Amino acid sequence: MIKFLDLHKINARFEPKLQEAFQGFLESGHYILGKQVEAFESNFAMYCGSKHCIGTANGLDALVLIFKAYIQLGKLQLNDEVIVPANTYIATILSIVHAGLKPVLVEPDEQTFNISPDAIENSISDKTKAILAVHLYGQLADMFAINKIAEHHNLLLIEDAAQAHGTVENSNFKVPNLKFITEESTTHYPLPTSHLKRAGNFGHAAAFSFYPSKNLGCLGDGGAVTTNDDELANCIRLMRNYGSSKKYVNELVGINSRLDEIQAAFLNIKLKSLDADNDKRREIAARYFAEINNKKIMLPFYDGTKNHVFHTFVVRVDDRNDFTAYLDKNSIGWLIHYPIPPHLQMALSNYNQLSFPITERIHQSVVSIPMSPVMTQNEVTTVINVINRY
Repeated sequence: MIKFLDLHKINARFEPKLQEAFQGFLESGHYILGKQVEAFESNFAMYCGSKHCIGTANGLDALVLIFKAYIQLGKLQLNDEVIVPANTYIATILSIVHAGLKPVLVEPDEQTFNISPDAIENSISDKTKAILAVHLYGQLADMFAINKIAEHHNLLLIEDAAQAHGTVENSNFKVPNLKFITEESTTHYPLPTSHLKRAGNFGHAAAFSFYPSKNLGCLGDGGAVTTNDDELANCIRLMRNYGSSKKYVNELVGINSRLDEIQAAFLNIKLKSLDADNDKRREIAARYFAEINNKKIMLPFYDGTKNHVFHTFVVRVDDRNDFTAYLDKNSIGWLIHYPIPPHLQMALSNYNQLSFPITERIHQSVVSIPMSPVMTQNEVTTVINVINRY
């Protein structure tokens, strides 16, 4: 059986260092917002090329905190409209709802699966105050075009980068050799030069998830916000910790959403391998593109640059039930991202009457096939051969 994703095998590569980090964490006696969180926030901000990183309990909270902080700062008001892709994971839309804002769902580009700039432009009203762009499946949205729209209409631009850790806009750019902070050193290194453009540094703020299956994953839950806005960063730091900068002194109505110290320690270890892991994913994707040759299978769009980190490799088929049954019979793991579009979920009943034909076609036909940095060449060959025989 070739698993869709073997998390144990992914994390086993780091086991000695993870055990050492846990022992150090245990002996430190400091379990919340300690040196490991501080180090990871500095490391990940530097990695993304952003000025600030604020660790949170999970990716959904990261998005919610961005919107609530903008409301606190007076840049958004309750019931303001936020444009969001209709074909995203429901958490993206829930973040807008939880913040007391109104999601305006728009169609994606059917080729890239990402939000269509034309659809954004056509959906802007006098109530529109923000755009939430999603880098779905690990492919960077068209941030050049979306930024132009946001600037023209004076809109906030937020990235949902939960699936896009390490995605680079310019594939010709040579990523610098970053010197990360370790437990022994808490020196804050300067930011890379401004032309480093990774996911998390294209809009006014971005949210990341470190759910275990992500390209950079915790051994539990975790998330983060990145931004270059000092005022926003300070507000989110307060809001994630009960609205408090000093114990028992509460300046804002906040929540409890802090990145765990132990998860930060694990992320500090795994971050150093993220670029290499993303390169391995691209190598596997390159084989899929070159060697899968079956007219029944529609391969995803890819321009060959580093603007895709292949969090998932998503193909499309006309008869998904038949195809997935075939994969099961041949012991090939698979997953569907996502079987029911958000606007048809019971949780979003106010949207059930809406029609998004492109979104619905995508959700009815997509299947994610095995993709991870620990797949062997033989496993990749087996997946290709099985799919070609379908």
